[in-house]
Amino acid sequence: MKEDFLHYLWKFSIFNTLDLKTTSGETITIVNVGQYLEQAGPDFFNAQIRIDNQKWAGNVEIHLKSSDWYAHHHENDPAYENVILHVVWENDVAIYRSDNSIIPTLELKQYVAPETVIKYNALRSVKSWLYCENQLAGLDQFLLRHWQERLFIERLEQKTKPILNWLTQTNSDWETVFFWLLAQNFGLNTNGEQFLTIVSSIPFSIIRKESSNLANIEALLFGNAVLLDSDKEDHYFNDLKYRYHYLLQKYQLVKPIVPPVQFYKHRPDNFPTIRLSQLAVLLQFHSNLFSKVIAANTVEKIYQLLDVEASSYWLDHYQFDKVSPKKKKQLSKSFIDLLIINAIVPIQFIYSQSQGKENSEELIQLVQDISPEKNGVVDKFNFFGIAAANAFESQSLLQLKKEYCNKSKCLSCAIGIDLIKNK
Repeated sequence: MKEDFLHYLWKFSIFNTLDLKTTSGETITIVNVGQYLEQAGPDFFNAQIRIDNQKWAGNVEIHLKSSDWYAHHHENDPAYENVILHVVWENDVAIYRSDNSIIPTLELKQYVAPETVIKYNALRSVKSWLYCENQLAGLDQFLLRHWQERLFIERLEQKTKPILNWLTQTNSDWETVFFWLLAQNFGLNTNGEQFLTIVSSIPFSIIRKESSNLANIEALLFGNAVLLDSDKEDHYFNDLKYRYHYLLQKYQLVKPIVPPVQFYKHRPDNFPTIRLSQLAVLLQFHSNLFSKVIAANTVEKIYQLLDVEASSYWLDHYQFDKVSPKKKKQLSKSFIDLLIINAIVPIQFIYSQSQGKENSEELIQLVQDISPEKNGVVDKFNFFGIAAANAFESQSLLQLKKEYCNKSKCLSCAIGIDLIKNK
């Protein structure tokens, strides 16, 4: 048994509360269990407890054994002086305050139904992937849908944290921040940080000035990516190289130090050369891209907005000076879906908040029109009975696995709580 199970029992009063007594025989009436803090200090803040005829307001501390009070050195911590009730599973020693007054103790195990403990132990039994994997197929669909909405918003809030940092860094320059966010996602997991470094060293005002000249934008991106440093017998390569050095001088730019972009293990259509060119074309084609993205409220409008392909040189190239069979290098629907999930929806979410508006329902509707991601986590949930029909559902499942299942936070999970209560 773990302490978080006792937190759960106390928080939701999952025990017989009708005839509670302290270990000294005093009657306990719970008026308010308090606020679960999940931080340093006592576990529940500002509880209200009646002991015999005296009403107390203060904090509640919870341990598996009462002796854990001393094992955790709470007797030396002033933060625990205001504890009005010590809730334990097993009372093995009396606990005293610094003034030698005894702290009332509730031994919880005698008030908890045996089947509640059995269900908790079953939930935490040996697993192949998840503790509750064999119970997922029978979940209440209303509960699942409500929990998925919360998970999706949680994941969205996590994705907006770097955006908030960038907004502070740029004095709320939304166009620059979206430029950075877009570039990072064009680089995918492998080259995302390199792409962010590449673009963050170019003021967006310069991109705006040069937006009518695609070759100049490509020169800036490829040059900062350290893809123009060698010598090649390729006319386009040498033209970009010349433009890059000219633009560095013109705008007094400092060439950034960027780790090498990665080609290895990428499909050719995901080569950094192709993605940088597509990004350049997008910037050249839409001088006010941020405003258009904020206004786009359907998947179809976003698909139209991002319907671009790499510049003409890349029709028969994947790398400089290496000719390949001709093929248009267009942004695929699946790649645009990733941009919607990881860049466009987060920027729409945080921008709406900055305007004092709430758009979470609209964003949920937006991602419901996108196909679910295909990965091992989504496939496993499908195997155990929760199939993702769209990106809203797959995103919520990814959040569930990462932040709850992987961290064994079953008693903070709506599914885990429901299984203990009702199954």
